[in-house]
Amino acid sequence: TTFLVFLFVFRFIRHPLYGSLIFLAWGIYLKNPNATGASLALTATLFMILTARVEEGECIRYFGAPYREYMDRSRMFIPFLV
Repeated sequence: TTFLVFLFVFRFIRHPLYGSLIFLAWGIYLKNPNATGASLALTATLFMILTARVEEGECIRYFGAPYREYMDRSRMFIPFLV
């Protein structure tokens, strides 16, 4: 994209897709808790966090200060979380 989007869910969180995938992974694990499920949920969470960090680095390079301000106003995955 060529411009920042601040509407709808993006007003509160920067990575709604990655956040939903994290919740999906943990939801699957909680439906049938076992060591394999915990390992997969942790791995998925780690990869989603790393992917979001890489994407944020790219956005900072592309958009600069406006994206940094956006990062200060919004959360990564869960809205209203300090």
